[in-house]
This record gives sequence, C-alpha cells and structure tokens, in this order.
Amino acid sequence: MKADQVWRLIENLRQQQPLVHNITNYVVMNNTANGLLALGASPVMAHACEEVADMAAIASALVINIGTLSEQWIKSMNIAMQVAGAKGTPIVFDPVGAGATSYRTATCKQLLEQTAPTIIRGNASEIMAVAGSAIHTRGVDSSASSSDAEEAAKELAKAFQCCVIVSGEVDFITNGERMLKVRNGHPMMPRVTGLGCTATAIVGAFSAVATDAVLAATAAMVTMGICGEIAAQQAGGPGSFQMHFLDALYSLNPQQVCDYWQDPEL
Repeated sequence: MKADQVWRLIENLRQQQPLVHNITNYVVMNNTANGLLALGASPVMAHACEEVADMAAIASALVINIGTLSEQWIKSMNIAMQVAGAKGTPIVFDPVGAGATSYRTATCKQLLEQTAPTIIRGNASEIMAVAGSAIHTRGVDSSASSSDAEEAAKELAKAFQCCVIVSGEVDFITNGERMLKVRNGHPMMPRVTGLGCTATAIVGAFSAVATDAVLAATAAMVTMGICGEIAAQQAGGPGSFQMHFLDALYSLNPQQVCDYWQDPEL
C-alpha cells in the first residue's frame, strides 16, 4: 500500500460524498457527524425501527455502534444490517464495551450471526471478547494491548469472512490471512470521548468508496492517525485537540499524507 492510494480514496470520498447511515450511541453522535462532514462524507443518524430499512436501502455504508443499547435499538440494528447485507452495502460494526457485560457480548453475537459485517473495529479487549476469548474488560476501555488480540482478530475475520481492525497504539488490520499495522496516531487521541467511534464511522465512509475492505480499513486508520498527529501539534489539551482534529480532517492534503506516511506493510 502506498500513500497515493490513500490520497486517491480521500479524493474519491470528497467527490462522491457518500451517505453513511449511523446507528450509534448518544455519547458520540455529534462527534461522529462532525468527523464525517469534515472528511467529506454525508452522515445520517436514523435509529427508529420504522425508518431504518428505508435508510439502509439508500445509504452507501452502514455503521453499527452498540455503545448505548436498548431493545428497540437492537431491533433497528438487526433490520438495518439485514437490508444492507441483502443489498451488498458495506457494514461496519463497532462492539463497544463487548465483554464488560453479558448483555453486550450476547448482543454482538446475535447481530453478527444474523448478518455478517464487512469490517469489525474495536479495541483489543472488545475484539477478544467477540472472538470468544476470556478477557477482563474495564468498561469501554481496553485492558489488553492491540498486539494481544492479533490471533483473536484473525480468527474473527475468518469466522465472518470480514476485515477486523484492532485499535491501539498500533492498529492491527487483518482479513484472516493478511496483517497490516498502522503506526500513525498520537497519545492524546484516547483522551477525547468518542474518537474511537469516530474512527468506526470514518471506516464506514472509506468502505463506501473502496471495493477492498482491507484497503478501506487501512486508509481510514491512516487518515485518523495522521490527522491526530497534525492536531496534536497545535492543541493544548483534549478540548482544543478535538477542534484541531476536525480541521485536520477538513484540510488534509496530499503533501501531508506523504509527509506523515508510515508504511503499514512493514
């Protein structure tokens, strides 16, 4: 993978402005919508059972985030995933807090067995929990490093024939056979609420313009990481970091992609 491939996808995304349907949590809706808009995608937040089928039918990508669960939302997620799956629309699944409670883990199992996703993105603990590994999860934060979840990610990718992203200091991306490592990013990024969920939504945007799930996932995580590094240079703390991060997404240019590029194949 080369820097110019990532930049071409960013250009395609900005030109096509794909509609990304998000069924996501209350905490991150605003962050997610702003991140997608800054990058050039068109976000929509539709959760009602009565409309999710129609929305999923016209969207270019579907993002499912289980951060704030309820019976009705789970029903909506099931409906939307089935519609997107039948249509061949990319589905990106974020198992927020999987392993923290039996309800969350069971919900993930139910949704994934009903409709296989295109991409799963989570932290190490979440990926290990979804893959069936015994792991202690501290709320929605990971109690394991991304490297701990490499084998679980491969197993999960093979089980659902999808791409899996394990987020961490180094992001691991695999389809069960191939493994890439994204080293871009900054330590301040985990200090901002919902930035991981924003990453999931951005993965959804890239999946709408890339036919290869591994390429979409890698390009999205590289873009997140580079914009995090750019934002950190100007930020005085998490509050201003969030503002500068959105600006970095909006103004990202090919020279910056080249300057900050770290080959994920290494």
